[in-house]
Amino acid sequence: MIIGVPKEVKDNEYRVALTSAGAEILTEAGHTVIVENGAGVGSGISDEDYQRAGARIAAGAGEIYEKAGMIVKVKEPLPTEQRRIRRGQVVFTYFHFAASEGLTREMMASGAVCITSETIQTDDGVLPLLTPMSEVAGRMAVHEGAKYLERPMEGRGILLSGVPGVLPANVLILGGGVVGSNAAKIAAGIGANVTIMDINLERMRYLDDVLPPNARTLYSNRANIRQALRDADLVIGAVLRRGARAPELVTREMIGLMKRGAVVVDVCVDQGGCFETTHPTTHSAPTYIVDGVVHYCVTNMPGAVAGTSTFALTNETLPYVKILADFGWREALKHNKPLLRGLNIADGKVVFADIAEQYGLPLAKAEEMVGL
Repeated sequence: MIIGVPKEVKDNEYRVALTSAGAEILTEAGHTVIVENGAGVGSGISDEDYQRAGARIAAGAGEIYEKAGMIVKVKEPLPTEQRRIRRGQVVFTYFHFAASEGLTREMMASGAVCITSETIQTDDGVLPLLTPMSEVAGRMAVHEGAKYLERPMEGRGILLSGVPGVLPANVLILGGGVVGSNAAKIAAGIGANVTIMDINLERMRYLDDVLPPNARTLYSNRANIRQALRDADLVIGAVLRRGARAPELVTREMIGLMKRGAVVVDVCVDQGGCFETTHPTTHSAPTYIVDGVVHYCVTNMPGAVAGTSTFALTNETLPYVKILADFGWREALKHNKPLLRGLNIADGKVVFADIAEQYGLPLAKAEEMVGL
Protein backbone atom coordinates (compact mmCIF):
# COMPACT_ATOMS: atom_id res chain seq x y z
CA MET A 1 0.00 0.00 0.00
CA ILE A 2 1.03 3.60 -0.55
CA ILE A 3 0.83 5.48 2.76
CA GLY A 4 0.79 9.27 2.66
CA VAL A 5 1.90 11.51 5.52
CA PRO A 6 1.02 15.17 4.82
CA LYS A 7 2.28 18.12 6.81
CA GLU A 8 -0.30 19.27 9.35
CA VAL A 9 -1.87 22.63 8.47
CA LYS A 10 -3.78 23.43 11.67
CA ASP A 11 -2.57 26.53 13.51
CA ASN A 12 0.76 25.83 15.22
CA GLU A 13 0.38 22.07 14.83
CA TYR A 14 3.91 20.67 14.93
CA ARG A 15 3.10 16.97 15.33
CA VAL A 16 3.47 14.49 12.49
CA ALA A 17 1.57 11.23 12.12
CA LEU A 18 4.54 8.95 11.46
CA THR A 19 8.11 8.93 12.77
CA SER A 20 11.10 7.92 10.68
CA ALA A 21 11.26 4.70 12.74
CA GLY A 22 7.67 3.99 11.74
CA ALA A 23 8.47 4.69 8.09
CA GLU A 24 11.31 2.17 8.28
CA ILE A 25 9.02 -0.52 9.68
CA LEU A 26 6.42 0.06 6.96
CA THR A 27 8.89 0.15 4.07
CA GLU A 28 10.59 -3.02 5.31
CA ALA A 29 7.14 -4.64 5.19
CA GLY A 30 6.93 -3.77 1.50
CA HIS A 31 4.83 -0.61 1.65
CA THR A 32 5.58 2.75 0.07
CA VAL A 33 5.67 5.75 2.40
CA ILE A 34 5.42 9.28 0.98
CA VAL A 35 6.05 12.14 3.40
CA GLU A 36 5.45 15.80 2.60
CA ASN A 37 8.53 17.98 2.64
CA GLY A 38 9.10 19.38 6.14
CA ALA A 39 6.28 17.40 7.77
CA GLY A 40 8.45 16.18 10.63
CA VAL A 41 10.58 19.26 11.27
CA GLY A 42 8.41 20.51 14.14
CA SER A 43 8.90 17.17 15.89
CA GLY A 44 12.63 17.07 15.32
CA ILE A 45 12.48 14.64 12.35
CA SER A 46 14.20 15.83 9.16
CA ASP A 47 13.44 14.88 5.58
CA GLU A 48 16.82 13.15 5.53
CA ASP A 49 15.74 11.01 8.51
CA TYR A 50 12.72 9.83 6.52
CA GLN A 51 14.77 9.20 3.41
CA ARG A 52 17.28 7.10 5.34
CA ALA A 53 14.30 5.10 6.61
CA GLY A 54 13.20 4.37 3.05
CA ALA A 55 10.45 6.96 2.66
CA ARG A 56 9.99 9.23 -0.34
CA ILE A 57 9.71 12.99 0.11
CA ALA A 58 6.97 14.84 -1.77
CA ALA A 59 7.27 18.53 -2.58
CA GLY A 60 3.67 19.20 -1.61
CA ALA A 61 0.46 17.68 -0.30
CA GLY A 62 -1.08 17.29 -3.77
CA GLU A 63 1.08 14.32 -4.72
CA ILE A 64 0.37 12.60 -1.40
CA TYR A 65 -3.42 12.85 -1.64
CA GLU A 66 -3.32 11.84 -5.32
CA LYS A 67 -1.20 8.72 -4.89
CA ALA A 68 -1.80 7.37 -1.37
CA GLY A 69 -4.33 4.67 -0.62
CA MET A 70 -4.18 5.67 3.04
CA ILE A 71 -3.63 9.12 4.52
CA VAL A 72 -2.25 9.14 8.05
CA LYS A 73 -2.71 12.43 9.90
CA VAL A 74 -2.85 13.84 13.40
CA LYS A 75 -5.67 16.40 13.27
CA GLU A 76 -8.94 16.64 11.38
CA PRO A 77 -8.71 17.66 7.69
CA LEU A 78 -9.25 21.37 7.20
CA PRO A 79 -11.15 22.66 4.11
CA THR A 80 -8.00 22.86 1.97
CA GLU A 81 -7.35 19.19 2.77
CA GLN A 82 -10.96 18.02 2.56
CA ARG A 83 -11.07 18.96 -1.12
CA ARG A 84 -8.16 16.62 -1.86
CA ILE A 85 -9.64 13.51 -0.23
CA ARG A 86 -11.08 11.05 -2.72
CA ARG A 87 -13.57 8.21 -2.75
CA GLY A 88 -12.30 4.98 -1.24
CA GLN A 89 -9.24 6.61 0.32
CA VAL A 90 -8.61 5.62 3.94
CA VAL A 91 -8.05 8.59 6.24
CA PHE A 92 -6.75 7.74 9.71
CA THR A 93 -6.67 10.67 12.15
CA TYR A 94 -8.35 12.38 15.10
CA PHE A 95 -11.54 13.56 13.38
CA HIS A 96 -13.63 14.63 16.42
CA PHE A 97 -16.80 14.57 14.33
CA ALA A 98 -18.89 15.44 17.38
CA ALA A 99 -17.50 18.98 17.24
CA SER A 100 -18.29 19.64 13.56
CA GLU A 101 -21.36 18.75 11.52
CA GLY A 102 -19.73 20.44 8.52
CA LEU A 103 -16.71 18.13 8.64
CA THR A 104 -19.00 15.12 9.08
CA ARG A 105 -21.01 15.95 5.98
CA GLU A 106 -17.90 16.77 3.93
CA MET A 107 -16.39 13.40 4.74
CA MET A 108 -19.64 11.66 3.88
CA ALA A 109 -19.68 13.46 0.54
CA SER A 110 -16.06 12.52 -0.16
CA GLY A 111 -16.78 8.78 -0.02
CA ALA A 112 -13.63 8.26 2.05
CA VAL A 113 -13.13 5.66 4.77
CA CYS A 114 -12.77 7.62 8.00
CA ILE A 115 -11.11 5.84 10.90
CA THR A 116 -11.02 8.02 13.99
CA SER A 117 -8.15 7.63 16.42
CA GLU A 118 -10.31 8.78 19.33
CA THR A 119 -12.91 5.99 19.03
CA ILE A 120 -10.61 2.99 18.59
CA GLN A 121 -11.37 0.95 21.71
CA THR A 122 -10.02 -2.32 23.08
CA ASP A 123 -12.27 -5.00 24.56
CA ASP A 124 -11.57 -3.78 28.11
CA GLY A 125 -12.83 -0.29 27.28
CA VAL A 126 -9.44 1.41 26.91
CA LEU A 127 -9.03 4.10 24.24
CA PRO A 128 -5.39 3.39 23.37
CA LEU A 129 -4.87 6.16 20.82
CA LEU A 130 -6.56 8.80 22.96
CA THR A 131 -4.59 7.91 26.09
CA PRO A 132 -1.15 9.34 25.21
CA MET A 133 -2.53 12.68 24.02
CA SER A 134 -4.80 12.83 27.07
CA GLU A 135 -1.75 12.34 29.27
CA VAL A 136 0.00 15.21 27.50
CA ALA A 137 -3.05 17.49 27.53
CA GLY A 138 -3.78 16.84 31.21
CA ARG A 139 -0.25 17.79 32.22
CA MET A 140 -0.20 20.76 29.86
CA ALA A 141 -3.51 22.05 31.24
CA VAL A 142 -1.84 22.84 34.55
CA HIS A 143 1.12 24.53 32.85
CA GLU A 144 -1.16 26.68 30.71
CA GLY A 145 -3.49 27.44 33.59
CA ALA A 146 -0.57 28.56 35.73
CA LYS A 147 0.66 30.84 32.95
CA TYR A 148 -2.70 32.50 32.36
CA LEU A 149 -3.23 33.05 36.07
CA GLU A 150 -0.38 35.54 35.84
CA ARG A 151 -1.50 39.16 35.95
CA PRO A 152 0.06 40.15 32.58
CA MET A 153 -2.10 37.41 31.03
CA GLU A 154 -5.20 39.01 32.67
CA GLY A 155 -5.34 36.36 35.37
CA ARG A 156 -5.63 36.87 39.11
CA GLY A 157 -1.89 37.05 39.65
CA ILE A 158 -1.89 33.84 41.68
CA LEU A 159 1.01 31.38 42.01
CA LEU A 160 -0.35 27.84 42.07
CA SER A 161 1.99 26.70 44.83
CA GLY A 162 1.69 29.76 47.05
CA VAL A 163 4.68 30.58 49.26
CA PRO A 164 5.29 30.31 53.02
CA GLY A 165 2.69 32.49 54.67
CA VAL A 166 0.47 32.66 51.55
CA LEU A 167 -2.03 29.94 50.68
CA PRO A 168 -1.70 27.98 47.41
CA ALA A 169 -4.25 28.27 44.62
CA ASN A 170 -7.39 26.14 44.39
CA VAL A 171 -7.53 23.91 41.31
CA LEU A 172 -10.82 22.24 40.34
CA ILE A 173 -10.70 19.35 37.85
CA LEU A 174 -13.93 18.11 36.26
CA GLY A 175 -13.40 14.47 35.36
CA GLY A 176 -11.18 11.80 36.88
CA GLY A 177 -10.10 9.95 33.74
CA VAL A 178 -6.73 10.09 32.02
CA VAL A 179 -6.75 13.86 31.48
CA GLY A 180 -8.04 14.62 34.96
CA SER A 181 -5.73 12.28 36.84
CA ASN A 182 -2.68 13.61 34.97
CA ALA A 183 -3.74 17.18 35.66
CA ALA A 184 -4.25 16.35 39.34
CA LYS A 185 -0.82 14.74 39.57
CA ILE A 186 0.92 17.86 38.23
CA ALA A 187 -1.18 20.40 40.12
CA ALA A 188 -0.82 18.55 43.42
CA GLY A 189 2.90 18.09 42.79
CA ILE A 190 3.30 21.84 42.41
CA GLY A 191 1.57 22.29 45.76
CA ALA A 192 -1.90 23.55 44.77
CA ASN A 193 -5.05 22.56 46.61
CA VAL A 194 -6.72 20.14 44.16
CA THR A 195 -10.32 18.98 43.98
CA ILE A 196 -11.08 16.35 41.36
CA MET A 197 -14.73 15.58 40.57
CA ASP A 198 -16.28 12.52 38.93
CA ILE A 199 -19.43 10.40 39.06
CA ASN A 200 -17.60 7.06 39.23
CA LEU A 201 -17.13 6.22 42.90
CA GLU A 202 -14.72 3.36 42.19
CA ARG A 203 -12.55 5.71 40.17
CA MET A 204 -12.60 8.25 42.99
CA ARG A 205 -11.61 5.58 45.52
CA TYR A 206 -8.63 4.74 43.31
CA LEU A 207 -7.64 8.39 42.93
CA ASP A 208 -8.00 8.92 46.66
CA ASP A 209 -5.50 6.11 47.22
CA VAL A 210 -2.86 7.21 44.70
CA LEU A 211 -2.96 11.01 44.84
CA PRO A 212 -1.23 13.02 47.60
CA PRO A 213 -3.16 14.52 50.55
CA ASN A 214 -3.54 17.94 48.89
CA ALA A 215 -5.70 16.32 46.17
CA ARG A 216 -9.23 15.43 47.24
CA THR A 217 -12.17 13.83 45.44
CA LEU A 218 -15.74 15.14 45.31
CA TYR A 219 -18.82 13.65 43.70
CA SER A 220 -19.84 15.57 40.60
CA ASN A 221 -23.28 17.12 40.54
CA ARG A 222 -24.54 20.63 39.75
CA ALA A 223 -24.70 21.70 43.40
CA ASN A 224 -21.16 20.57 44.18
CA ILE A 225 -19.77 22.06 40.96
CA ARG A 226 -21.50 25.35 41.67
CA GLN A 227 -19.99 25.57 45.15
CA ALA A 228 -16.52 24.50 44.04
CA LEU A 229 -16.46 27.10 41.26
CA ARG A 230 -16.79 29.91 43.81
CA ASP A 231 -13.47 28.96 45.40
CA ALA A 232 -11.55 27.90 42.28
CA ASP A 233 -8.64 29.84 40.82
CA LEU A 234 -8.15 27.34 37.97
CA VAL A 235 -10.78 24.98 36.52
CA ILE A 236 -9.83 22.21 34.11
CA GLY A 237 -12.50 20.52 32.00
CA ALA A 238 -11.55 16.86 31.56
CA VAL A 239 -14.73 14.88 30.89
CA LEU A 240 -15.13 12.44 28.01
CA ARG A 241 -17.87 10.58 26.19
CA ARG A 242 -16.27 8.35 23.58
CA GLY A 243 -16.81 9.85 20.14
CA ALA A 244 -19.72 12.00 21.35
CA ARG A 245 -20.14 15.62 22.33
CA ALA A 246 -18.88 16.40 25.82
CA PRO A 247 -21.58 17.02 28.44
CA GLU A 248 -22.09 20.66 29.38
CA LEU A 249 -21.27 20.77 33.08
CA VAL A 250 -20.79 24.50 33.62
CA THR A 251 -23.34 27.05 32.39
CA ARG A 252 -22.75 30.73 31.62
CA GLU A 253 -24.54 31.56 34.86
CA MET A 254 -22.14 29.35 36.81
CA ILE A 255 -19.14 31.06 35.20
CA GLY A 256 -20.50 34.25 36.71
CA LEU A 257 -19.98 32.77 40.20
CA MET A 258 -16.21 32.56 39.70
CA LYS A 259 -13.57 35.02 40.85
CA ARG A 260 -12.51 37.72 38.40
CA GLY A 261 -9.25 36.64 36.78
CA ALA A 262 -9.81 32.94 37.42
CA VAL A 263 -8.86 30.65 34.53
CA VAL A 264 -10.75 27.92 32.70
CA VAL A 265 -8.83 25.35 30.60
CA ASP A 266 -11.27 23.23 28.59
CA VAL A 267 -9.44 20.13 27.39
CA CYS A 268 -12.80 18.83 26.11
CA VAL A 269 -12.99 21.53 23.42
CA ASP A 270 -12.22 18.97 20.67
CA GLN A 271 -15.53 17.32 21.52
CA GLY A 272 -17.47 20.58 21.89
CA GLY A 273 -16.37 21.53 25.42
CA CYS A 274 -17.90 21.07 28.87
CA PHE A 275 -18.44 24.79 29.55
CA GLU A 276 -21.33 26.63 27.92
CA THR A 277 -18.91 29.51 27.29
CA THR A 278 -16.36 27.38 25.41
CA HIS A 279 -15.44 28.09 21.83
CA PRO A 280 -12.34 26.79 20.02
CA THR A 281 -9.13 28.85 20.09
CA THR A 282 -5.66 28.45 18.61
CA HIS A 283 -2.10 28.64 19.83
CA SER A 284 -1.85 32.00 18.04
CA ALA A 285 -4.82 33.42 19.94
CA PRO A 286 -5.34 31.01 22.84
CA THR A 287 -7.57 32.90 25.26
CA TYR A 288 -10.64 35.09 25.59
CA ILE A 289 -12.54 36.45 28.58
CA VAL A 290 -16.16 35.85 29.61
CA ASP A 291 -17.52 37.58 32.71
CA GLY A 292 -13.99 38.32 33.87
CA VAL A 293 -12.88 34.65 33.60
CA VAL A 294 -9.98 33.78 31.27
CA HIS A 295 -10.81 30.90 28.92
CA TYR A 296 -8.09 28.76 27.31
CA CYS A 297 -9.69 26.44 24.74
CA VAL A 298 -6.98 25.45 22.26
CA THR A 299 -8.08 22.47 20.19
CA ASN A 300 -4.62 21.01 19.61
CA MET A 301 -2.82 21.54 22.91
CA PRO A 302 -0.33 18.66 22.48
CA GLY A 303 0.80 20.14 19.16
CA ALA A 304 2.81 22.72 21.08
CA VAL A 305 5.03 20.00 22.57
CA ALA A 306 5.40 17.93 19.43
CA GLY A 307 8.82 16.65 20.40
CA THR A 308 7.07 14.63 23.10
CA SER A 309 3.62 14.22 21.58
CA THR A 310 4.58 12.80 18.19
CA PHE A 311 6.59 9.96 19.67
CA ALA A 312 4.01 9.22 22.38
CA LEU A 313 1.27 9.13 19.75
CA THR A 314 3.04 7.00 17.16
CA ASN A 315 4.03 4.43 19.78
CA GLU A 316 0.31 3.63 19.82
CA THR A 317 -0.79 4.33 16.24
CA LEU A 318 1.88 2.48 14.27
CA PRO A 319 0.61 -1.07 14.92
CA TYR A 320 -2.85 -0.06 13.66
CA VAL A 321 -1.40 1.70 10.61
CA LYS A 322 0.57 -1.43 9.76
CA ILE A 323 -2.46 -3.71 10.10
CA LEU A 324 -4.46 -1.46 7.76
CA ALA A 325 -1.60 -1.34 5.26
CA ASP A 326 -0.96 -5.10 5.39
CA PHE A 327 -4.54 -6.27 4.95
CA GLY A 328 -6.54 -3.35 3.53
CA TRP A 329 -9.24 -1.66 5.56
CA ARG A 330 -12.04 -4.18 5.13
CA GLU A 331 -9.99 -7.25 6.03
CA ALA A 332 -8.21 -5.40 8.84
CA LEU A 333 -11.50 -4.32 10.41
CA LYS A 334 -13.02 -7.78 10.03
CA HIS A 335 -10.35 -9.28 12.25
CA ASN A 336 -9.50 -6.38 14.56
CA LYS A 337 -12.37 -5.27 16.80
CA PRO A 338 -10.61 -2.15 18.16
CA LEU A 339 -10.13 -0.88 14.60
CA LEU A 340 -13.73 -1.72 13.71
CA ARG A 341 -14.84 0.48 16.61
CA GLY A 342 -12.75 3.27 15.12
CA LEU A 343 -14.70 3.31 11.85
CA ASN A 344 -17.03 6.34 11.80
CA ILE A 345 -17.80 6.96 8.11
CA ALA A 346 -17.39 4.82 4.98
CA ASP A 347 -18.78 5.04 1.45
CA GLY A 348 -20.82 8.10 2.41
CA LYS A 349 -22.50 6.41 5.39
CA VAL A 350 -22.19 7.10 9.11
CA VAL A 351 -21.60 3.97 11.19
CA PHE A 352 -21.03 5.59 14.60
CA ALA A 353 -24.31 5.83 16.51
CA ASP A 354 -23.67 8.98 18.54
CA ILE A 355 -22.73 10.99 15.45
CA ALA A 356 -25.75 9.79 13.49
CA GLU A 357 -28.04 10.69 16.39
CA GLN A 358 -26.41 14.08 17.00
CA TYR A 359 -26.86 15.24 13.40
CA GLY A 360 -30.02 13.35 12.54
CA LEU A 361 -28.34 11.12 9.97
CA PRO A 362 -29.14 7.54 8.94
CA LEU A 363 -27.04 4.94 10.73
CA ALA A 364 -25.39 2.07 8.87
CA LYS A 365 -23.85 -0.97 10.54
CA ALA A 366 -20.05 -1.09 10.60
CA GLU A 367 -20.17 -4.90 10.40
CA GLU A 368 -22.11 -4.76 7.15
CA MET A 369 -19.65 -2.27 5.66
CA VAL A 370 -16.78 -4.72 6.10
CA GLY A 371 -18.76 -7.83 5.18
CA LEU A 372 -19.23 -9.41 8.61
